[in-house]
Amino acid sequence: MKKKISLLFLAAVIFVTPAFAKKKQPQGQQLQLQEIFASGKFSQRSVYGVNSMKNGSQYASIVYGQQPAILIYNYATGEVADTLLKTEWLVPRDSSKSIRFAGYQLSADEKLVLLSTAPEQIYRYSSRENNFVYDRATRSLRALSPNGKQAFAQFSPDGSRVAFMRDNNLFVVNLSNYTEEQITFDGKNNEIINGGTDWVYEEEFGFTRAFFWSPDSKKLLYYKFDEREVPQFVMPIYDKLYPTNYTFKYPKAGEKNAVVSMHLYDLTNKVHTRIPTGDNTDQYIARAGWTNDANTAWMQRVNRHQNKVELMFINATSAATRVVLTETSEQWVDIHDDLTFLADGNHFVWSSERSGYNHLYLYRMNGELVRALTDGDYEVTNFYGLDEKNQRIYYATAYPTAMERTIYSRAVSGGDALKLSPNRGKNSANFSADFSHYLLYHTDANSPQTVTLHAADGKQLRLLQDNAELKKTLAAYNLSPKEFIEVDNGNGTRLNGYMIKPANFNPKKKYPVLMFVYGGPGSQTVDASFGQYYMWFQYLAQQGYVVVSVDNRGTGYRGAAFKKSTYLQLGKYEVEDQIAVAKYLGSLSYVNKEKIGIFGWSYGGYMSSLAITKGADVFKAAVAVAPVINWRFYDSIYTERYMRTPQENAAGYDDNSPSSHAEKLKGAYLLIHGTADDNVHFQNAMVMNDKLVNANKQFEFMAYTDKNHGIGGGVTRLQLFTKITNFLDANLK
Repeated sequence: MKKKISLLFLAAVIFVTPAFAKKKQPQGQQLQLQEIFASGKFSQRSVYGVNSMKNGSQYASIVYGQQPAILIYNYATGEVADTLLKTEWLVPRDSSKSIRFAGYQLSADEKLVLLSTAPEQIYRYSSRENNFVYDRATRSLRALSPNGKQAFAQFSPDGSRVAFMRDNNLFVVNLSNYTEEQITFDGKNNEIINGGTDWVYEEEFGFTRAFFWSPDSKKLLYYKFDEREVPQFVMPIYDKLYPTNYTFKYPKAGEKNAVVSMHLYDLTNKVHTRIPTGDNTDQYIARAGWTNDANTAWMQRVNRHQNKVELMFINATSAATRVVLTETSEQWVDIHDDLTFLADGNHFVWSSERSGYNHLYLYRMNGELVRALTDGDYEVTNFYGLDEKNQRIYYATAYPTAMERTIYSRAVSGGDALKLSPNRGKNSANFSADFSHYLLYHTDANSPQTVTLHAADGKQLRLLQDNAELKKTLAAYNLSPKEFIEVDNGNGTRLNGYMIKPANFNPKKKYPVLMFVYGGPGSQTVDASFGQYYMWFQYLAQQGYVVVSVDNRGTGYRGAAFKKSTYLQLGKYEVEDQIAVAKYLGSLSYVNKEKIGIFGWSYGGYMSSLAITKGADVFKAAVAVAPVINWRFYDSIYTERYMRTPQENAAGYDDNSPSSHAEKLKGAYLLIHGTADDNVHFQNAMVMNDKLVNANKQFEFMAYTDKNHGIGGGVTRLQLFTKITNFLDANLK
């Protein structure tokens, strides 16, 4: 029998790997905010722009410098086999100057390279740019289109064409003569989008290009968004004598979404065909694409509550659809990209949380389950693919702890898994096309990234990057190791956390505490990596703070039950956990319980705002950057996934809204927001401001003119974190 866990329990350190802090250096250099936020001094190096060549024995990688180049390396020897391109070769036929590329894409036969230049951001992930096509054989470069910037440009599988979106319409360029064909004509800003996603799909379903070439390059499957009925959001932009308004369609929780339809375009006969998606248009098409069969496309139909996902196959000749697989949940079903169709034409791989943990499953094309490919009380976090020749799958897991990532391969038929990442910590991989080699990216809580090259059996062939210079730089500073902890939340649930103690820690002293929180569904701040704000936290530790972060209930990588425990009541259990952690920390002999603060951004700003109000007797200070103040103000897809609509769950929205608890504020509160935040609107800050003023509460407020959700650019981050640091010093020291 195990003893009952005490009300609040701090476990021993799980593992600490202080690669550059094995010996304390009391006389080390002191960190400065300027070098953390404005110098790039602590940036990690990596191996960039890696793409396996189709032969599987070579890979391409971007080499940055004064004149960036793309080189081709042999996996086996590490030698440079070829130069894909050099900047000096990139001179368009109508210019004397070479272009500078921001990204690249190879045609399937690897003879052509599509280069993006001069990107112009649309939303968080989307951009429009000028694209150029580089012919490797002739070393010639030609603009894809002279008629304006393009978005989401994509080679056809046979490399003969490139499709793209411009002004909400689809276009195709024939590369044999660079003739441009317009495919759709009804696209219009804030009304109709063809081939691209609207704001909320991009932000919450995580994709931007909404058109897909058939395997035989003869058809295009594409989305059409009709957002005419979606309410319009207006943001003032203060860059002119008279401010202008930026308007875009943004469906808030419970409001009308865009009506999404699916279409096929036949490039041979120039015919558009609408695909039936069902009578209910108040739904989502969360994913779409093609199987390996040129006559079979697919889509994922999701109900508005997002607790039912249907994988549907589409007959590209008749446009008829059929449901192949259905996933349901009492709460919600996460959308994923773990769908792989095998070359045998008879099977596909799909991931599911049906066992309580995310695992991989093999299906026949008729939807019949063949077998589970992985199993156990852990999460599969990445599916890298299936080597059909050797019948092995490659994947990553949150194992042996939820904070770590370990790479494995396993036979499709089952049996023991082969571990491919030798070191504990956070690992990710990039596999060759034939799975004969992989690049392994490894870090841990106190070590910069290392990149190594391995054979399929896990044998390390060479070191590609070890960040030796950064390690040398870090070793000159008096840094404190990040220690992993466990805290009982008071009801027997053990929460993962980390702690960074002050430099030259003295257990007989009393220190102030800064807690860092995000806390949203499926998220994680406590993992085996440097994590967000690592160097700033080290700075605070040097200034005498204890820094702590704990992943509350509702966060990810601990199974579906833990993640979905906050359903319909976002904020309630999460802030209860953060308050419980703060109370525990206050009981420690080396913590000043009167000096506990909390900091968070976005969902974390929502959490810190709740903590300083609902936890007013525990927290002395809170910093909330770009916080959601009421989920009624946030977008439909994200919010309704966890809360349903305000019409269905009004109390769930209002009971844990920080603005509903403004009168409880006792401590110091710093509210920060960008005025041009298209994600969490400045409206949130204005409502919280109004509630606090009406409650006669004193607080600090900082607005960043024309800044979006990231509040970046120029010296903004330095100014921002100087502001936050000064606020903490004034209220916690």
